[in-house]
Amino acid sequence: MANSEQKLVTRGSLAVDAVLLAVFFVFFFEILKSHVPATEPMWINIGSAYTASCLTGVFWLALQMFRVVLRFHRESKK
Repeated sequence: MANSEQKLVTRGSLAVDAVLLAVFFVFFFEILKSHVPATEPMWINIGSAYTASCLTGVFWLALQMFRVVLRFHRESKK
């Protein structure tokens, strides 16, 4: 059985994911600071980081689903 399967996860894809997730987290961390109902900077940062981490997790799931659908679409065209 000589299957010519490609690796689904490579170092390059992990690096791209890490960069995208870091940029997404920092972007939403900064955006959400003005929406945290607190007065102390420490609590503002904690609330913003907690919310941005949840949103980053959802973004990661959406990114992985997009990759699966894109791979299926490309393979079905062949």
